[in-house]
Amino acid sequence: MGFLVAVFRESMANSYLNINNLHRSSLDVEYHPLLPFLPQGTKVLFLGSFPPQRKRWSMDFFYPNFINDHWRIMGLLFFGDKNHFVDVEAKAFRLKLIVSFLQEKGIGYYDTAEAVKRLKENASDKFLEVVAYTDINALLRRIPDCQAVVTTGEKATENIVKQLSLPKMPVVGASIPLREGLSLYRLPSSSRAYPLSLEKKAAAYRGIFEQMKML
Repeated sequence: MGFLVAVFRESMANSYLNINNLHRSSLDVEYHPLLPFLPQGTKVLFLGSFPPQRKRWSMDFFYPNFINDHWRIMGLLFFGDKNHFVDVEAKAFRLKLIVSFLQEKGIGYYDTAEAVKRLKENASDKFLEVVAYTDINALLRRIPDCQAVVTTGEKATENIVKQLSLPKMPVVGASIPLREGLSLYRLPSSSRAYPLSLEKKAAAYRGIFEQMKML
């Protein structure tokens, strides 16, 4: 019994799930199922809209949908191999490898919505109604070394613009200053519904990481 308890505690310590939010979510309102991932010395923070339904997950982490290409873009960009973070046979992503890489590079993840209603049974941002927004300023206070906030979708960018009362929304591939030493970058969506090749998306991502001297 003691061994099982120790294993359970270790698994929970390594979990990125927000257990309280999972318990209070309902068919009407979903609360964010993941904890913010903010490694020490986070320099770049990716902010999406909200995770897809859990039935679409291949791992308990950000960008979990196996047909979303975010981790293939990162693999191609940093290692020249789109499958660097992919377990092809298992049709899943290599979570431990991803986390180790992000901790080494100082790349954080969260989303711009804390609670949503799904207006349709799919993963499209177009059918998400935001019930509660993420407190982005509170998030940024936890990562004082952050120099770049990155969005990869229209919904996430709209959410930030609304919450921070920004004068305009950056176009894809552009950035706007948030404050001294911190900018908001909008990159192409990693969804396959976005009409751009994987290689061209990776090229767009490359610009920010080269600017940050992380490549």
